[in-house]
Amino acid sequence: MNTATTTLEPRDKAEILAQALPYIRRYHGKTMVIKYGGNAMTDPALQKAFAEDVVLLKLVGINPIVVHGGGPQIDEALNRLGKKGTFIQGMRVTDEETMEVVEWVLAGEVQQDIVGLINAAGGKAVGLTGRDGGLIRARKLRLLDKDDPSKEHDIGQVGAIDSIDPSVVQALQDDAFIPVVSPIGFGVQNESYNINADLVASKLAEVLKAEKLLMLTNIKGVLNKEGQLLTELTARRIDELVDDGTISGGMLPKIAGAIDAAKCGVNAVHIVDGRVPHVLLLEILTDQAFGTMIRSH
Repeated sequence: MNTATTTLEPRDKAEILAQALPYIRRYHGKTMVIKYGGNAMTDPALQKAFAEDVVLLKLVGINPIVVHGGGPQIDEALNRLGKKGTFIQGMRVTDEETMEVVEWVLAGEVQQDIVGLINAAGGKAVGLTGRDGGLIRARKLRLLDKDDPSKEHDIGQVGAIDSIDPSVVQALQDDAFIPVVSPIGFGVQNESYNINADLVASKLAEVLKAEKLLMLTNIKGVLNKEGQLLTELTARRIDELVDDGTISGGMLPKIAGAIDAAKCGVNAVHIVDGRVPHVLLLEILTDQAFGTMIRSH
């Protein structure tokens, strides 16, 4: 338990709960997709706080869906096998052996850890991959060279999403379960594809017409060149920030997914600081902004 909350006077605790009430009322019955990654996934105290937040959201009538990443865990497993991860334009090159590692790390280890954490906090989590209920159909991603679009890179079993069938997720959430989704899709020959977790979370939020998409990261949010937090961004402003190099690297797929989701009916997309304990509750149930909110216009 965070010591700051244990030392509160009863009146202050009541005040905090009263402030959360309008948000609980507003979001009751709504779906929220949460991309879980970064420090929040590896620090035990933050893991526990995350699981408690997800369970509390479910208990007050909000439907959380967790989509997780696992880059560092995959790298660690590949190192143990004496295999080095290689990346082209920020994408992991995934040959057959690497894909096997990706599957057992994401769908085995990482997913089951998250399911266990949520269950230990009093929730009922269920792990899914793209195969379950035909959730994520995918095809091989064609990666064009950023400097020479006529050149294509073969990055193996990395997938682009063809379609998402959310019926298995909807059936679970209607029945008091919390779905935990690993970003693995399957193709027409039943082959497996490793898909960027930010893109899976964004696409799932779109298809479900989620109220919010929340992406936990290792930074405060989107920062300007001076390192100050930009609390609200529009699609046009993001284009300017990409053009002048303010937004680059691993932030690009996150932002691309966020804009797509915002344009396709997700009311608000938040890129939030996963290093803040209980950041989900603070972002969803208080007035305080803990990251960058992205709107389509």
